[in-house]
Amino acid sequence: MGAFKASARSLDQGIGAVLNGLHQSGLADRTLVICTTDHGLAFPNAKATLYDRGIGVMLLMRGPGGFLGGKVHDAMVSHLDIYPTLCELAGAEAPAFLQGTSLLPLVRGEVDRLHDEIYAEMTFHAAYEPVRAVRTERWKYIRRFGDHLRPVLSNCDDSATKELLVENGWGEEELPREQLFDLVLDPGEARDLAASPERRGVLEDLRGRLETWMRETADPLLEGPVPLPEGAVTNDPDQASPNEPMHRAEPSALPASVA
Repeated sequence: MGAFKASARSLDQGIGAVLNGLHQSGLADRTLVICTTDHGLAFPNAKATLYDRGIGVMLLMRGPGGFLGGKVHDAMVSHLDIYPTLCELAGAEAPAFLQGTSLLPLVRGEVDRLHDEIYAEMTFHAAYEPVRAVRTERWKYIRRFGDHLRPVLSNCDDSATKELLVENGWGEEELPREQLFDLVLDPGEARDLAASPERRGVLEDLRGRLETWMRETADPLLEGPVPLPEGAVTNDPDQASPNEPMHRAEPSALPASVA
């Protein structure tokens, strides 16, 4: 955590240098600066998971079009929304294949939300771990595919925290096929409600939304286990660390634990 805070300080100084350079060159008023990340912190149950600690990322934007004034928006947005935002801001026609929505109506105060739900997915990280999720403002539904229903330790960066958890049996825990969390009452996603009779309607609704999205996006998981891309290398899901020797699978082969 100390190293993380030091890196955040370094990032802050670097962004300050960029902004100062834009002001000095007279380009600040017509330059949109975007600062974001690709995943949550590299801690257990964060990076390489679909919990909010894994899919929640920093997104700071400054520049023309209303991205000024220190405003904070709590509405759900996605990285898919950045490309349409750039198109609208630049006056360019957005390609038809885009799935996101421009952030400008939200920034201008014309709407208070852009999405009723957002989706998240992981298939490969260091090792094969097919997981899909749908999140609304209140609820999160996570679905695991394949037969490996234990933590994939090689998808978690090595750390003292990981060592402590593994020593106490984390790697042997059985993970549920489906999980449901109330993000208002349980923002830490610690209480799984998938088996709750009172939440059966929520579970079925989100399960249906996820299945519809997977069909609309031609998710390869609909056809079964996803083969490793030709030429790629991967850890085995049973390995304890991403630093263990990796292997190059045949184009149609998967580790036995996920076949």
